[in-house]
Amino acid sequence: MSRPDPKNVKRVACIGTGTIGGGFVAQFLCSGYDVAAYDPGKDARDFLERLLDQAWPVLEKVGLKPGASRSRLHFTQDIEEAVAGAEFVQESVPEDLELKVRMYEKLDELVPPQIVIGSSTAGFPMTDIQKRCKFPERTVVTHPVNPPYLIPLIEVVGGEKTDPAVLDWTVEFYEAVGKRVLRMEKEIYGFMINRLQVALFREALHMIAADRATVAQIDDCLTHGLGLRWACMGPFATFHLGAGDSGLRSLLDSYGTVDWCAPYVTESPLPDLTPELLDRILQQAQEVIDGRTISKMVDERNATIIGLLKLREASRVAASQKQ
Repeated sequence: MSRPDPKNVKRVACIGTGTIGGGFVAQFLCSGYDVAAYDPGKDARDFLERLLDQAWPVLEKVGLKPGASRSRLHFTQDIEEAVAGAEFVQESVPEDLELKVRMYEKLDELVPPQIVIGSSTAGFPMTDIQKRCKFPERTVVTHPVNPPYLIPLIEVVGGEKTDPAVLDWTVEFYEAVGKRVLRMEKEIYGFMINRLQVALFREALHMIAADRATVAQIDDCLTHGLGLRWACMGPFATFHLGAGDSGLRSLLDSYGTVDWCAPYVTESPLPDLTPELLDRILQQAQEVIDGRTISKMVDERNATIIGLLKLREASRVAASQKQ
């Protein structure tokens, strides 16, 4: 049997409905799919409903696709029932390699071999996850940015035994969902998103450990500075502009002869996270949190991202009209 048309998938199964898995549920529902969600957790259904209660008004502001409805959700604690008839399976169980390996063994038994199974793993290579699969060729990493229903980007990368045609299929599928797909040709631990954000976080920890910055100062540096700029362009485009008329080429040429980054780069990969340092970080973080609940912070984050996305799209439309 051939795979379903990636642009005409009607039913998806979400295995695991925590923060990421539940975010995928919201993404698929708002994109007009029938969604079967499975999670064996005692309070899993209540958690998912609360997540949808918070996400749905946000998605209505962004714009629902035709057919989008929360009534198209079917929650079950029977995994066989969840995957029955699914044309794509999105796995989002907790980040435990052995747990994921066992889950893929189970899905191998229940899901027809032509159906693609994607993993939202934050760091494990698919090569490690698919190692005991009977049909490893249909398995692929589909790593989102939290919250999956709001941030467009998703990373797609296969393992050693993944069929390249499955990567093609997955890219087409998630483009139909409405995602901006970043297809990676080679596996790396943590993929691109987490390697970049962890590198920045590591440097922030070093500055705090050396008592050269506080949590609030670092957050301000990003939310009121670099983050706003990065919403429009990445580091290479930024440095291209920063180099003046000569552009990125001159900057890279000078980089080859003068290590101008050296004064800023820490020597050790991670500072010693002593109890004292952890206490200092957490105490300073409370100043940033400022008594807000997680729910309140999620609402503020979502509203900000919506504003940025709409503003960026309006700017692109305005620029195209001038041409």
